[in-house]
Amino acid sequence: MSDIIHHLIPDAPKPVAPYSHVVEAGGFLFVTGQLATDPADDLLPMPDGIEAQTRKVMDNLRRALAGAGAGFDRVVFVRIYLTDFERDYAAVNAIYQSYFDADKLPGRTTVGVTHLARGGIVEIDMIAKR
Repeated sequence: MSDIIHHLIPDAPKPVAPYSHVVEAGGFLFVTGQLATDPADDLLPMPDGIEAQTRKVMDNLRRALAGAGAGFDRVVFVRIYLTDFERDYAAVNAIYQSYFDADKLPGRTTVGVTHLARGGIVEIDMIAKR
């Protein structure tokens, strides 16, 4: 199908499973969930703590979006996965909101999960409009 484009972004973190960083279809960009892995060296450990991991995840998402020609201003929906919902929800919200205009926040779902790949404590995926 020529109307679907699979983007593997060179300066985004190496995929931890078989997936594209971004899949473009119907004018939307579906950004695969990102962990707090280091794009320069996948073998480095993830940063400690929810604040550092959230910032790194948002940086990785920024890289993925930019590689597909978009930015956070084009994001329409976000899903956040937390391994310790009660402990980390407020801290993630404080950091997350700094990446968006206060009057243009995307729709969002946040869920608690039992485990994330590579021992991450936060993972975020996004849908953006071209």
